[in-house]
Amino acid sequence: MAVTRLKRKAKRNKSRAAARQAKIKRLNTKPVIESVDVEAIKEEFDSSNKKSSKSSKKEEKEGAPKAEDKAEKDEEKKEAE
Repeated sequence: MAVTRLKRKAKRNKSRAAARQAKIKRLNTKPVIESVDVEAIKEEFDSSNKKSSKSSKKEEKEGAPKAEDKAEKDEEKKEAE
């Protein structure tokens, strides 16, 4: 009696095993941790927060007159036409 092999099934089993091993390797890898200067990052955030709060206050103060100026310019254009 001759032995027959199921080539498609063997190929499928090998590809599943390879995928499983690759997945396990991927999940077990650890990222490279670089030295991080925490104090520098904190200073950067503090300085950016101070700048953004100052600029937002300026925009609030300057925002209203700019809107009025635009309205006046639009009226002048309409009168000129």
